[in-house]
Order: sequence, then structure tokens, then C-alpha cells
Amino acid sequence: MAKRNIPINYTSRDFNSIQEDLLNYAKRYYPDTFKDFSEASFGSLMIDTVAYVGDIMSFYLDYQVNESFIDSSVEYDNILRLAKQMGYKYQGSQSTTGMVSLYAIIPANTVGLGPNTDYMPILKRGSTLGSSGGGSFILTEDVRFDNPSNTVVAATVDSTTGLPNSYAVKAVGQVISGKYGISTIKVGGFEKFKKVGLAGKNIVEIISVFDTAGNEYFEVEHLTSDVVYKSVPNKDSNTRENAPSLIRPFIAARRFTTEKTRNGITLQFGHGSESEIGTPSLAEPSDVVLKRHARNHITDTSFDPTNLVGNDKLGIGPANTTLTITYRENTSDNANAAVGAVNKVLQISTEFNNPILAATQTALDAVQSIECSNEEPIVGNVAIPSVEEVRNQALNTFSSQNRAVTSTDYEAITYMMPSYYGAVKRCRVIRDQDSLKRNLNLYLVSEDSNGKLTQSNTALKENLKVWLNKYRMINDTVDILDAKIANIGIEFEVISSEEINKYEVLDSCILALRSKFDRNMYIGERFYLTDVYTELNKVRGVVDTVNVKLVSKRAGNYSNSSLNINQFMSLDGRYLSVPDNVILELKYPKIDIKGTVK
Repeated sequence: MAKRNIPINYTSRDFNSIQEDLLNYAKRYYPDTFKDFSEASFGSLMIDTVAYVGDIMSFYLDYQVNESFIDSSVEYDNILRLAKQMGYKYQGSQSTTGMVSLYAIIPANTVGLGPNTDYMPILKRGSTLGSSGGGSFILTEDVRFDNPSNTVVAATVDSTTGLPNSYAVKAVGQVISGKYGISTIKVGGFEKFKKVGLAGKNIVEIISVFDTAGNEYFEVEHLTSDVVYKSVPNKDSNTRENAPSLIRPFIAARRFTTEKTRNGITLQFGHGSESEIGTPSLAEPSDVVLKRHARNHITDTSFDPTNLVGNDKLGIGPANTTLTITYRENTSDNANAAVGAVNKVLQISTEFNNPILAATQTALDAVQSIECSNEEPIVGNVAIPSVEEVRNQALNTFSSQNRAVTSTDYEAITYMMPSYYGAVKRCRVIRDQDSLKRNLNLYLVSEDSNGKLTQSNTALKENLKVWLNKYRMINDTVDILDAKIANIGIEFEVISSEEINKYEVLDSCILALRSKFDRNMYIGERFYLTDVYTELNKVRGVVDTVNVKLVSKRAGNYSNSSLNINQFMSLDGRYLSVPDNVILELKYPKIDIKGTVK
């Protein structure tokens, strides 16, 4: 019997096409076996079943292929995995930073005028302050009330002599959102590349990791990083004022990396054990110097201190011990605070220059008098990045390659700044045309406690400046500026079908526009009125959209900046041009979108 040469159409992938092919196949090759192909027949049931399975398999095949590429992927977790391969590091819950003013009542000096410096406390780093909204903030630096630059005013005055009895001293310190937490995890036998997870979507930073024996594990960018740079106090009184801390490199045999997800954070350790590694040896410096022809000296670019450790085990992993992990987490999904909201002293640690006086009642009264307040908002980025934001940031991160050359590189590195330094919602880099040098203007905005755009605070800008210095070109100068926020409203007019209630049509139109523009725009991004027309015409019951108008919103609860709509509207009325330092915001969609139905 000759083998049948059966033609197969491999382009048939949906239900209808597969069904049609199966019907033709059965009619051609089995004309005597199956003759009844009516919708109620058993043969039609089998064909429909096979077509159904084929359609589902085609769908999932296409879906899985699409999820394998960052350009077409739609699932958030898949986007994060693909972005990780491109060097993007998911920040998770964002931190906010800001400056807080601290006040203390200090007794007057018995000799001469002014407060008694012996009773001026040092508010230690790690002290916790609270906000009226229930948020928690941690001091990132010691605050010295004896700093000569502090503001000092008389608090109480002797009614007889007219001399001050006490003084109010104002000091300023930087805070970061969150509170400390401790978790203990038991670790069994040795396991290569051991992973330990901490659940909680608001965990921002790992502070320290110790095992039962007191060994400390250090966080590194990659497990291949053998050398860690640690800050130690400067004990030299001659240089302490300008350099309070010193940076010291040392070998970190025990180390780990972190990976954040939407559900928590994972710590991964190396694959070496104590018996395999022991104490790592230092490599011969001549072995780690890059070979440079015609050179007999070592430069910074030819010598890498991270190659000094002579092992390849990628660090020692914990085994048969209990890990004590100290971390910082935000107290809620919203870590921002309005002006004056940080007004509670929760848990503080203090010391005095004279330890003998620390236990006296006068010193205790000075500590108990400490109050706090923030004179500018503590803001950052309250929302996790959307799918499109992660996709764009990952592509920009990959192209930047950890150096800032183009404007896109600067923007990518700005978004890469670790969350514990603060978070930028939107940024844009523009070459300063008025400068004779390679000066760049970096415009940025943050979010307030309600998720609305606001100006970034001073602390975030200072942290960003230090962060960019690590990557910028040596001949580039960067000015960090506030982008202007221009609030707008949308007004429209549509014609509805007579069969549908016009009020239902109006509600549907407003909901469609709110869904379309429920996102933060980018600095300098154009607003296309054609998008409004397109979205309204999709609404059921809308016959035609006859008019769309943009209006400027200013003052009151809106931004003080505004944009002249008529000046920047295109000649054909299709789009609104936006200056490079301006960002549009539909601040209150429920009231800023208005329409009429005819």
C-alpha cells in the first residue's frame, strides 16, 4: 500500500481555520467512514474538540514566545526577569529622603552668655522620628547640637536680671523613610549559592547580616567582588572636621548579593565553605596589573583592587548556623511626608561630649526637650514602576553600560540610584545651550503623599549629585533643577446616538479618558489631542467627537506654574508642544475632565 502524501497547512492556527482544514481532511481521506458532518453529529464534535485544543496550543505558544522578549512581554514578573538580564536592578519599595529641623532647650552658661555646650546632646544616627500620618523616618547622620553653625535663640529669661536662663538650639539632620527590623533564619548544612528570602513588599535595604559565631556578611554588587570599602571613624583631631570618616578597603570573604521582587527580597551567598576557603590569600600585585606596552608604572585604569583576593569560590556561604538579618522597611506603601508632618520623636539615642554629665537631670531634661519638624516636604516616588517604565528603564540601563555619555545615559543612571538615597519620578537631561562648557541641565520631579507631582527636596538633589559624579564624564558639569509642573484639564463635546441615554454616554466618555490618561507623563512630552478624539470615538454610543479643548489649571490646589496653551498649540491643533523643562499633569481626573453630549 502506497504511503499517503498528506498536505498539511501549517499556517492554520486559529479555531476556524483548523476546523476547516480538519473537515476538508476528513471528507477527502475518509469519505466512507464519516459522512455526517452536521453540527449535531459526533464527527463535528470531534473536529471542534481538536480545533479547540489546537487553538489553545497556538495561543499559548505565541504567548510564551512573546513573553521571552522584553519588547513584547506584558507580565510584570517576566519583564523584571528580562530586565535583570540587561543590568536593570528592581528597586522595589522606594525610599524618601529629606531634611528635618531638630530643637533642644539647653541651659545657659554660668560663665558668660550663650548655652552651656556641656549639655548639648549628640543625636545619634539611627534615631527614629515619626510623622502625623503614621510614617517613620531614620536619621542617616549624627546631629550635633554644639555645631557652631546652629541657630541659637533665647528661650527663657530671668525676670530680675534680664539674662537668658535657657536657649533654644536648632540643628538640621537628614532622614530617610522606614524603620529597622530584625529577622532570624536558621541555616542547615552547606549549600552552594545558598538563597535566603525575607517576605515583605516594603523592605528597602539590608543593614547587616551576622551568623551565630559573630561573622559578618557584606552586601556586594556581584559575588565576584572580593574587596569591600568600609567607613571607619576618623580619630585624628586635626583632620576630623573635614573628614569625619575614613574609607578603608578590606577583604570580604563572606558576602552576598540581593535581589528584590514585588513580594520580598532574596539574599544569595557564595559557593565556598569554611573548609574549602579558609582565610583568602592575597594575590601578587604584579599578577593583577594589566599588561601595558611601553609602560613601567601602574595607573588607576591598569590596577584593579578587586582582584587582590586569590580565590575563585565567590565567597563563603553560611552553614549550620543562625543568621541575624537587620533590615530597613517602609512603614507603609506611602513614604512621603508633607511640610511639618514629621513632628514626633519616637526612639532616639544620644551621647554627650562629657560622659559624666550624661546621667545628670540637666542632661536628661535637654534630651527630653528635643522636638522635630520638617520645613520642606519629604518626597520621592511612591508608586512602583509600571510595565512600560521598567521596559524603558531596562533598555536605557543596558545602553548606558554604567557610564554617562549621552543624555539618555544620564537619565538611566538617575533612575538607577539606589532607593535608600531617594527616588526620582521623572527626569530629563538637556544640553545647556547658553553655556560655553559641556554643561547639562538635569530636570526632575518627585511625587507627594497622594501620588501627585511635586518638586524634589534638597536632600534628594544632593544625593543625586553625589551619585552622578560616579558615572559622569570628567569634563561634564551637571546642574540639577526643578522641572515646572503645568496642570491641565480636558474639555470635550460629542454627539451621541439617540438609542442610548446621553448621560450614560457622558459617563463612559469620562471613564475612558480617565483610564487613558491615568499615568504620569514625561518631562517635555507632547500632548496629542488626536488621542482624545480617538479614545472618545471608541466609546459605545458616540457618533462623533466635534470638539476637544485643553485648559490650564493654576493656583489653589494646582501648581503655581502654568503653560500658555494657545502659544504652544500646533498650527493644525493636533498636539500641544511642551518645553523641555515642563511636565504636564492631569492632577484631578475626576474634576479636570469635563464634557457635553449632544
